[in-house]
Amino acid sequence: MKPILGITMGDAAGIGPELILKAFVAHGLDRCCRPLVIGSLATLVFYRDRLGIPASFRSVGSAGAARYEPSTLDVLDLGIVDVPRLKIGVVDSNPGKAAVVYTQEAGRMALRGDIDAIVSAPLNKEAMRAAGYTFEGQTQILGELAASKRYGMILLLGNLRVMMLTTHCALQEACRAVTKERVLGMLTLSDESLRTFGIRSPRIAVAGLNPHAGEGGLFGREEVQGSVPAIEAARTAGIDAVGPIPADVVFLKARDGEYDLVLAMYHDQANMAGKLLGFGEVVTVIAGIPFIRTSVGHGTAFDIAGRGVADEKNFVFAIEKAAELASLKKG
Repeated sequence: MKPILGITMGDAAGIGPELILKAFVAHGLDRCCRPLVIGSLATLVFYRDRLGIPASFRSVGSAGAARYEPSTLDVLDLGIVDVPRLKIGVVDSNPGKAAVVYTQEAGRMALRGDIDAIVSAPLNKEAMRAAGYTFEGQTQILGELAASKRYGMILLLGNLRVMMLTTHCALQEACRAVTKERVLGMLTLSDESLRTFGIRSPRIAVAGLNPHAGEGGLFGREEVQGSVPAIEAARTAGIDAVGPIPADVVFLKARDGEYDLVLAMYHDQANMAGKLLGFGEVVTVIAGIPFIRTSVGHGTAFDIAGRGVADEKNFVFAIEKAAELASLKKG
């Protein structure tokens, strides 16, 4: 049986609702999954009418009550969004709060086994902060909800996979995070995650932080004091890890199949590689939580929200990947 995917609506002022509508109407999601939107029915109706997208909806009280018919999109309607006051493309605490609540409810449903995976439309971090939340993003929301001790984000682009040592933090904080303990922990998490993807003998490369991966300490001590001892410890534990390898070459090597995953040292190092090699195809997966969650490799795109010009292909990739991983997990 096809997996049930809980699709969270994201920030109502952004492109999330449009992506969901276009993905459902134009791409036949029933071919790979049973989709259930977790969000605001009134918001979806608003965007359907505004953009002229011919979609039909059914409000349901639970995943078990959904019918999953190809012609009708089932919606777990949690409301919250004040649609008459909604300002498209504007940071606002109301849709910011709603996006967090939708994500948390999806996480609880996944933990109960009501859904097989989560696909997240993007939320806006400023709006989330305006609503009083201090999460770095959806990764932290779900990681804390699942009480996971160690979790992280993996970027997927074809056969290129990139784990982030750090995500949404200042660059100086990311530099301080290059410690033996943290790098070893993320190498262990990367190895475990790749095995759940069906890769039996993962090969992992660690990217350098400094120019030329530090050149033995000439251009910074982070590699010598953090990455190198972590790699040695990982290899002792049976993990096939190598590096640190200069960041300007390691991603191309991985893309060409030399490694199964690159452990990047910070957010933009990972994202620049992925987006330059294929901006509209990047899918993110959370590693270290007890359920599958995928998302797109972009944000809420407030600058184009509500205009009907958002490209849904990246979102469709995220849905397809979630369905694939959920089916793999089910065996």
